[in-house]
Amino acid sequence: MTDHCKDCPPKPALRARPLLSSIQARELADLFKVLANDTRLRLLHAIAIEQEIRVSDLAQAVGMKAQAVSNQLQRLLDVGILASRREGNSIYYRIHDPCVINLLDQGWCLMEDARQSPARVA
Repeated sequence: MTDHCKDCPPKPALRARPLLSSIQARELADLFKVLANDTRLRLLHAIAIEQEIRVSDLAQAVGMKAQAVSNQLQRLLDVGILASRREGNSIYYRIHDPCVINLLDQGWCLMEDARQSPARVA
């Protein structure tokens, strides 16, 4: 078992898992496709900062129209990354899976490390 992040349920280490099946690889690729969008990454970061936020506040934070933000949030809801709750006329969004925070943090780390070190060829 490995502790990927303090809020994630324990899971086997990557090296201890069997090789991805074709179906699992496709599902993982589909998840990465949803995440491989600069707008959705900005929205996720803004939600991570606030922990829970309304669409109108999120739209203002990223400089987009609320309808455009709602469309992007729906993609993240569809794959289970986000959860929402209604309070009166407002819908609040939060990151449902705490592993997403760790994934974003690791991605940012990789990006910064790649900028700081020259490409290596073995």
